[in-house]
Amino acid sequence: MPVFKTPFNGYSVKFSPFYENRLAVGTAQNFGILGNGRLHVLELSPEPSLPIAEVAAFDTADGVYDVAWSESHESIVVAAVADGSVKLYDLALPPSQNPIRSFHEHSREVHSADYNPVRRDSFLSSSWDDSVKLWTLDRPTSLRTFREHAYCVYSAVWNPRHADVFASASGDCTLRVWDVREPSSTIILPAHDFEILACDWNKYDDCLISTASVDKSVKVWDIRSFRVPLCVLNGHSYAVRKLKFSPHVRNLIVSCSYDMTVCVWDFMLEDALLSRYDHHTEFAVGVDFSVLVEGLLASTGWDELVYVWQHGTDPRAP
Repeated sequence: MPVFKTPFNGYSVKFSPFYENRLAVGTAQNFGILGNGRLHVLELSPEPSLPIAEVAAFDTADGVYDVAWSESHESIVVAAVADGSVKLYDLALPPSQNPIRSFHEHSREVHSADYNPVRRDSFLSSSWDDSVKLWTLDRPTSLRTFREHAYCVYSAVWNPRHADVFASASGDCTLRVWDVREPSSTIILPAHDFEILACDWNKYDDCLISTASVDKSVKVWDIRSFRVPLCVLNGHSYAVRKLKFSPHVRNLIVSCSYDMTVCVWDFMLEDALLSRYDHHTEFAVGVDFSVLVEGLLASTGWDELVYVWQHGTDPRAP
């Protein structure tokens, strides 16, 4: 399956919700500690043996930690940048006219971005300044800032069915569920004893949410009754950096870790670990499921490589 080499260290990879052959990748120089960043937009060839093509690239003054596709405009990509900015790029415009927006409200690194799949004009950013911000395309400032976490907010993700509900995962070891119509968070879940680096909602049951932590585990929770997790998925040997529920199979989760592996789980099985992929040679920090092609996965890591492969096959196979 195809592989793409980036000049900087990979941080995030996301499939387009409009084109089954297109994906965005966020990268950062010098492992994101110091230096520039680059947003890549890549295109898969219809012939798997052909290389991945780069259709656009945008340079930033600091690392790009996360990317998110617009759910309403097929050509717009959001970048979460380490200088505290949130930038919007329009692939339909020439490079000289990009970015089309650059929001500078966060006081520290922006670590995640997520577009609302229901109310498709709004998106979230989360930051190391302990906050989450709500934005729309047509306003020059954020609509609202959510401040309850006591440490970095590594991830903020919309509920796939409820336009006003999102979850946030923080280094303060809590997951919080928010309704933007309410003045404060509606659920506080002490999900792990160590920092929570990522969260995601199940696409088939909007009461199920997964968390990934420095404690090396992935947990699945039912927010209607969260005293104990539905399951704990152990198998990574270092911190779990990102995870995603499958958009096609209710029980599937993919996760990636500082142990350099990507794991696919069926959280309803006793032996939940279905596959372990060890194709990366450095920290695996970005992973995604394709919304449009069942079983298609992408990952990126600090080895400067982007892999795209079908679940069950070898990502390195020619």
